[in-house]
Amino acid sequence: MSKQQRKVIISAAITGGVHTPTMSPYLPKTPDDIIKNSIDAYKAGAAVVHIHARKENGEPTADHKTFEYILSSIKKECDVIIGLTTGGAQGMTVEERLSVIDRFRPEMASANGGSINFCFSRLADTMENPEYDWEKPFITRTYDNIFKNTFKDMEYCITTMNKCGTMPEYEIFDYGQLSNLAYFKKKGVITQPIYLQFVPGIMGGMPISQEGMMFMIDQSKKILGNDIQFCSVGAGRRMFRTETLCALNGGNVRVGLEDGLYIKPNGELAVDNAAQVTKIRRILEDLDFEIADTSDAREMLHLKGIDQVGF
Repeated sequence: MSKQQRKVIISAAITGGVHTPTMSPYLPKTPDDIIKNSIDAYKAGAAVVHIHARKENGEPTADHKTFEYILSSIKKECDVIIGLTTGGAQGMTVEERLSVIDRFRPEMASANGGSINFCFSRLADTMENPEYDWEKPFITRTYDNIFKNTFKDMEYCITTMNKCGTMPEYEIFDYGQLSNLAYFKKKGVITQPIYLQFVPGIMGGMPISQEGMMFMIDQSKKILGNDIQFCSVGAGRRMFRTETLCALNGGNVRVGLEDGLYIKPNGELAVDNAAQVTKIRRILEDLDFEIADTSDAREMLHLKGIDQVGF
């Protein structure tokens, strides 16, 4: 690959832990849905899938048996890079949240850049007849929720991933979280190459804007070094604008029904994750970008390989 050519990694965040089944009939709500969507996203061009687990009724879960079934089933069918969430469930300790890393030793996993008032309670305003009883209380209680990531929590997270050979994907919800990572880099806790995931558009975090994205890219390099790599989540109906802007400025892209349920800003729902992967792939290829396959992505992100995971 010449210096003039840069391949772009497409990630697909398959289901997440925010959206609920009532919001879209296409949201992967069961373990088998998550497996199928992951494999189809890979076939459409995603080199990475980001995995949360759900029960049969669609409720998010951190149950190890459910994760084991999902992860082993995906691995059996394809070579996709599997990244795990460390968000856990509301009220879990950091040790409980990171237990999936100790158990499954994935190639990649989310590592949060700091605490945030992670709130999505306003989604309940449009939910008149929930499909499941758990949905509305699950959403509304986030109005009084802090997603806790103290310096002690973050150090535990990073050192656990170092021990397991798992590449941290640092989720950055706000500008000040870059300084948190700079502290751990200076302290020597961060030992692996830095890969950032910008997460604009969350109530309680940075808003989505072109100016904001450019600022974060610029400041990330100034604070953490020019050798960082980065990606962006595009939350909501206009995710493809955010992703395209990120790619045009040297980053990778993430789509998926975790981040946005739509395929068009007019409210048309995406029928699956593969539809979003196909759309962003077409946009990138029309802009003359090459799409990274799993081999490319593993090399670019310095990953240990699928033969080194614990599932």
